[in-house]
Amino acid sequence: QVQLVESGGGLVQAGGSLRLSCEASGGRTSSTYVMGWFRQAPGKEREFVASISWSAVTIVYADSVKGRFTISRDNAKNTVYLQMNSLKSEDTAVYYCAAGRNRPYDYRGVKEYDYWGQGTQVTVSS
Repeated sequence: QVQLVESGGGLVQAGGSLRLSCEASGGRTSSTYVMGWFRQAPGKEREFVASISWSAVTIVYADSVKGRFTISRDNAKNTVYLQMNSLKSEDTAVYYCAAGRNRPYDYRGVKEYDYWGQGTQVTVSS
C-alpha cells in the first residue's frame, strides 16, 4: 500500500503563487509510479491538472494550467511537487495527489490512479 500526503495549500491572492508537495510512503516500488495532481472545486467533478512519469520523460498538463503550473518529482525523496504561478480564482479547489501505474493508457484519467492523498485546499481570492 502507498500512502500520499499533500501539503502546501493555503490562501493566496490572484496572481500569486503556491507550491504543493506530496510525499509518498510505503510500497516496494513507489518511486516507479506515475504521479498526478487533480483538483475538485465545489459542485464539480474531480479534474486532471498535471502528471509526470517516473522518469519525468512524459509530462502532461491540463490546458487550463499550462504555462502557469509546473509539475516535478524527486524520486530520491519520494516526493512530487506542483508549482503554481499566476493563480486565478478559478484555480480554487481541493488539490489531490495521486499515484498510478507508470504507463497509463491516459495520463489524464482518474481511473488510471490507484492511490490518492487526502487533499489540500487552495483558495485564490479575487
